[in-house]
Amino acid sequence: MGQVTPGAGAGGAAPCLRILVVEDEVLIALELECLLEDLGHVTVGVAGSSQEAIALGLSTHPDVALVDIHLIDGPTGVAVARALSADPRTTVVFMTANAKRIPDDFAGAVGVIAKPYSERVVAGALRYVAECRAGHAASLEGLDGFRLAADGWERLHP
Repeated sequence: MGQVTPGAGAGGAAPCLRILVVEDEVLIALELECLLEDLGHVTVGVAGSSQEAIALGLSTHPDVALVDIHLIDGPTGVAVARALSADPRTTVVFMTANAKRIPDDFAGAVGVIAKPYSERVVAGALRYVAECRAGHAASLEGLDGFRLAADGWERLHP
């Protein structure tokens, strides 16, 4: 795990985010960890089950949790999102090919990145979240693989 440097990020464009990856597919989780590091972010943990994800979220207080819907213990990602988004310090973003399983209220998540995802969409979605968390205006322009929840903007601007 790398060192968190406040204000650092990919090309200095966005602050470094501390990210929890909730993904049961080991190769996808590893690929995502490498991508996050390349983007200048820090992975605080990887969880494959809902219990592990919630425990890691409570112990690490990540800035962002990237949550798949279907985990080792079934389609429990929605419950994970609800639990992690209860902490105002954590912004939840779903990463899933099963977007139809996301409830209308997005279970507290601010949006969803569609799988299969591209590096560009992940980078753009994280830049959007980082800018909003910092209180800056952010644009979703060009982020066709990222869909914001109906109240996602309000969740990022309390």
